[in-house]
Amino acid sequence: MTAAREFYETWPKKMGAMKRQMPEVGAAFHALHQPLMAEGAIDEKTKELIALGISIAIRCEACIYAHIQRAMKLGATRPEILDAAGVAVVMQGGPGYVYVPKVIEALDALEESRQAAATPG
Repeated sequence: MTAAREFYETWPKKMGAMKRQMPEVGAAFHALHQPLMAEGAIDEKTKELIALGISIAIRCEACIYAHIQRAMKLGATRPEILDAAGVAVVMQGGPGYVYVPKVIEALDALEESRQAAATPG
């Protein structure tokens, strides 16, 4: 199992446990995250692509996976996501470059999951 697949299978349960054990932290993060990532002068999809680029630059693997998933739900295409990853490489250089395979791994996992869900039986 790839790291991306494992993330997508286990992350909701892990976050749920954290929110139950530390509800004040979850509430505070949600209060910060929700209005800042909502549509404003910049649409939500673009904000997710920006967050993805930052996630790559700071080398936050869980953030990479989460922002790719959300960007795709908002209609981001594979080329758009890879383009955002390329911008991160410009800003971060080599350390960002070596995280782009994580982006491809996540895209593959999410696309395969979508295809499996769309296949009857």
